[in-house]
Amino acid sequence: MSLFRLTLRNVLHRRFLSLLTVCAVAVTVAFIVLLTLSRDSVEQGAKQGYGPFDLVIGAAGSETQLVLNTFYHIGAPNGNIPLAALDQARRDTAVAEAYAMTAGDNYRGYPIIGLESGYFFTRYGGTRLQEGSMYAHTGETIVGAYVAESLGLKVGDIFSGAHGLVQVEGSEAEAAAGHVDDDAHAGEHGEEHAHDSFRYTVAGILPELHTPDDRAIFTTVDYAWAVHELAPEEREITAVLVKPASLLGAHDLKEAFDGSNGIQAAYSSKAVSDVLNAVDQGSRLLGMLTAICVLLAGISILLSLIAAAGERTKDVGLLRLLGKSRAYVWLALTSEGLLVTVTGLIAGLLLGHLGAYLLKDALFAQAGIQIQPYQWTAGHWLIAAGAVAIGLLSSLGPAFRMYRMHPLALFKS
Repeated sequence: MSLFRLTLRNVLHRRFLSLLTVCAVAVTVAFIVLLTLSRDSVEQGAKQGYGPFDLVIGAAGSETQLVLNTFYHIGAPNGNIPLAALDQARRDTAVAEAYAMTAGDNYRGYPIIGLESGYFFTRYGGTRLQEGSMYAHTGETIVGAYVAESLGLKVGDIFSGAHGLVQVEGSEAEAAAGHVDDDAHAGEHGEEHAHDSFRYTVAGILPELHTPDDRAIFTTVDYAWAVHELAPEEREITAVLVKPASLLGAHDLKEAFDGSNGIQAAYSSKAVSDVLNAVDQGSRLLGMLTAICVLLAGISILLSLIAAAGERTKDVGLLRLLGKSRAYVWLALTSEGLLVTVTGLIAGLLLGHLGAYLLKDALFAQAGIQIQPYQWTAGHWLIAAGAVAIGLLSSLGPAFRMYRMHPLALFKS
C-alpha cells in the first residue's frame, strides 16, 4: 500500500477527530486571512483617500474629524467657515489648487457633497464619466459608482435630498428627538419642506474610482445656498481642499490659517496617520487573539496525532515486523498531520476570502474602505508556510516516539 493511501485511510478511519482538527486549522487560517486583508485594505484606502490634497481648511475643532469628513465622508463636519477663506487660499502663492466644498445633506443615507468640478480633474486626471456629463448648473449631480449601483440611479433621474448625514424618516426622527416645542417643530418642518422642494437631477455617473468618492453624490457648491435660500452675505462653505505647491508652502499656509476666526488648516497625512495608529493598536489586540487561536490549532493537531499513535501502536509494530523501515513509519505519522493541516489550510483560505467578499460592501458603506477579496499577497505565503510548519512540528513528537521504539516492543504494547 502506498504511503498516501495509508495516510488517507488512517485519517478517514478517525474521521470525527480529523474533522475537528481540520475545522480548528480552517477557522484559525480564515481569521488570519480576513484580518490581513482588512488591515491591508485600510492602509491602502487611507493612503489613497486624500489624493494630492495634503492640506484641508475648515472650522476649528478636531483635525481628524475634519479630514475624515472631507475626504472619507465619515462623521459630521466641524462646522462652516466664511467663503472668504477660499479667496484667501487661492491668493496665496504657496497654493497650487484650492477647491471649495459644502456638505450636510444626504440622499437615502449617502452624502450630498457640493464640490467644484475641477477637483475631479486635479485628483483623478483625465477620468471620464461612466455615462452622462459633469454637472454645470445648480441641482445637477454626478453620482458615485457604488451609490448608482446600490440605489439604481441612472442619468436623468430626479430626487430630493434630506438634511443631515443620515436618512431618517419623520416618525423615527420625532421618536429620536423626543419632546420638541412648537417653534422647533415648525422649524424642522420648514427645513424638511425646503429640502423636499429642491430637486436634483442626475447628470452623470462616475466610474469606479476605488476611493470613498464612490459612495457619495456630488453637485455644485451653491446647492446648500439654493436649498436654504441664503443671501450672499450669509453664504459659507464647509471646507477648502488644498493642493500645496510645496511642502514648505503647506507649512506656511497652515501657520497662516490656524486660529484665525475659528478656522484651522489640517495636514491630511497626519490625521490619517493618527487613525492608522489607532487601527494598529486594535490590530495588536487581534494579533494576540490570533496567537491564541494558532496555539489551540497546534494543540489540536498534536492531541489528534497522539491519539492516532496510541491507537496504531500495534499496526506500526506489524509494519515494522513486515520489513517497513523506521523512516516509513515516521513519514506515515507526519504525513497524517500534514494532510490534516493542509486540508484545514485550504479550507481556511477559502473561508477567509469568502468572508472578505461578504463583508466588503458593509465595510465600504460604513468607512469607504474596499477589501479586495480576491487579492493574494505575500502575507498569504507566510500564512501557508506557518500553518504547514505548525502541522509538521505538532507531528514530530508522536512520530519520533514511534520511530524510536523496537518493533517487538511496539507489537507487544
